[in-house]
Amino acid sequence: MNLVAFDFDGTLSNSEMTVLLGEQCGVADEMAAITERAMNDEIEYAESLRERVALLEGLPVEAVEAAFDEVRLNPGAADLINVLNDAGVVTAVLTGGFGRGVEHVLARNETPVDTIVANQLEFDGHRLTGEVSGPLVEGTKDDALRTVAGNAGVEVEDTVAVGDGANDLPMLRAAGLAVGYEPKPAVEPHCDVVVESMADLREVLEARDVL
Repeated sequence: MNLVAFDFDGTLSNSEMTVLLGEQCGVADEMAAITERAMNDEIEYAESLRERVALLEGLPVEAVEAAFDEVRLNPGAADLINVLNDAGVVTAVLTGGFGRGVEHVLARNETPVDTIVANQLEFDGHRLTGEVSGPLVEGTKDDALRTVAGNAGVEVEDTVAVGDGANDLPMLRAAGLAVGYEPKPAVEPHCDVVVESMADLREVLEARDVL
């Protein structure tokens, strides 16, 4: 049995969830700048996440849902996940983004995964507090990958990690196969394979007998 763990923003999706949230309250440019620094490993991911979410304080739940409605999966992502599911491969999303948004997008695309490990936006009534909680605020994706694999009865050497940014480096280093999906310059040297599309990724998985 194999397990394929995907990052979400920048990998499964071509949308940056925090930037879309930022657009709802006029802080998208500040968020994008913080995200870029984090993805290039210039600042710690936890610090960048807290800085970005702090800018969202007071955003109403309706605006949060509107932002999630704008998130789109990359072409072929839904089909690939469904093929993996049908083949009996364990599928997981490990993201420093927000579980509520990931669930929203996957449900809209009728694309279930076995496990989602994500952070959560904090609400006070119907508005964001500007705080975030969850396993991947301070925690790292290698620990998450090992936990998900262990729960599924999969050896870590039988896992595939797919990501693009610096916060994906721990799981890319831990996985049996590290796949960079249009990876950032600081990430590419740590990848076993680099792909530019979901079609490329499927070819890699077929060639490695994951599918």
